[in-house]
Amino acid sequence: MSTIQTEHHQQQEPLDLIRFQLDEYVIVKLRGARELTGKLQGYDSHCNMVLSDATETIYGESKETQPVIKKTDMVFVRGDSVILISPVLD
Repeated sequence: MSTIQTEHHQQQEPLDLIRFQLDEYVIVKLRGARELTGKLQGYDSHCNMVLSDATETIYGESKETQPVIKKTDMVFVRGDSVILISPVLD
């Protein structure tokens, strides 16, 4: 007779991956051709986020238009505008 061992795994959710990026730099792509790069300070289940040392890049409608770059110490990002979250690769 064989013995089957069961392992207790916690159910993982997609937002659990963001937890590993706390206090790390992330790129957040937003609606409206905008992108934020900053250190993730916190988030919630709606993907609302707080980034510190953030840089916002706003892209123009054409490739010839230079993007507008804004820097800020702390920014709140509303989750319904978030399209993608990615760690910054060195």
